[in-house]
Amino acid sequence: MAAGTAAALPFLSQESRLRAGGVGGLRIPAPVTMDSFFFGCELSGRTRSFTFKVEEEDDAEHMLALTMLCLTEGAKDECNVVEVVARNRDHQEIAVPVANLRLSCQPMLSLDDFQLQPPVTFRLRSGSGPVRITGRHQIVTLSNDISEEDSEEEGSEEEEAKLCPILPAKKQRGRPWPPLVN
Repeated sequence: MAAGTAAALPFLSQESRLRAGGVGGLRIPAPVTMDSFFFGCELSGRTRSFTFKVEEEDDAEHMLALTMLCLTEGAKDECNVVEVVARNRDHQEIAVPVANLRLSCQPMLSLDDFQLQPPVTFRLRSGSGPVRITGRHQIVTLSNDISEEDSEEEGSEEEEAKLCPILPAKKQRGRPWPPLVN
């Protein structure tokens, strides 16, 4: 669990790390669960933008990790510029071009888990596509609930301690070991 927790900490927002008590160290009082789901969308002349957003009521941390952008069947040999509209650290909306794809020279681009926090909008700024965007929707949940199995295990340990108490060792006078025989 510690390895999974350590892997999840960089993913969490600063607010969540503070809530979990783990900005500097790995003190995580609550269990952390991490889920990952496939993500994909297509931009074309008909669908020039796509917005990925999550429910506001959700207490989980969501991240969209983009893996690849590629031209698909039916693409023309023209510049297809894909732009991402997201929020910066000051919560201001910014638009950044992330790919310029052309069938004859660069039909695909690997983004190596380029992480964005929702809401995120993808726009086909120029070209007619179709451009396929793929990645993973990652969800990290901090849970304050203790499962029944954990509470049962704690209860059984307490019962064992009551049945078989550990007594302190008695001091022995004299030599604790028999003399060495030559």
